[in-house]
Amino acid sequence: GIAVVLFAIKIAAYFLTRSVSILTDALESIANVSAGFIGLYSLYVAALPRDRNHPYGHGKAEFLSAGVEGSLIIIAGIIIIYQSVHSFIYPHPIKKLDYGMILVGVTAVINYGMGYISIRRGKKNNSLALIACGRHLQSDTWSTLGIIAGLILIYFTGELWLDGAIALVFAAIIIVTGYRILRK
Repeated sequence: GIAVVLFAIKIAAYFLTRSVSILTDALESIANVSAGFIGLYSLYVAALPRDRNHPYGHGKAEFLSAGVEGSLIIIAGIIIIYQSVHSFIYPHPIKKLDYGMILVGVTAVINYGMGYISIRRGKKNNSLALIACGRHLQSDTWSTLGIIAGLILIYFTGELWLDGAIALVFAAIIIVTGYRILRK
């Protein structure tokens, strides 16, 4: 539920500013929302008792969930690269950057807190799905803070091409995060 609210805030910030860097953050949040629902379902399946078809339980559902989450993150990163290159080549005006930065900053703080809680509970319950989700949320926080730093630079310099360049850098970070989740 929180992921859906944060996604809506980021989309609102994008429509307020028209910044592709903020769009980067919003597109990555689509992966958060999808992964949250998939992770929730995988935890439900993993908690089911053993049955005739699954004599060792349903715990592998969490591995599939982490794999899907990593894949979604990589796909979001690829889409962001496309948007970044387009914005880098064809920069467009950015409006109300200060309000957009505040909205996105609030989502960063909430994301980090939710990631911390998810990792702590994942370690306590030995849940790969919760740990993967928490690490993803925390990496999303760091990328959001980096995007805000870049937006501050754009705000003070007025160099619009930086918007696409910043989004491109963070798309690469997002792809690396997705790869690490898949690898684990």
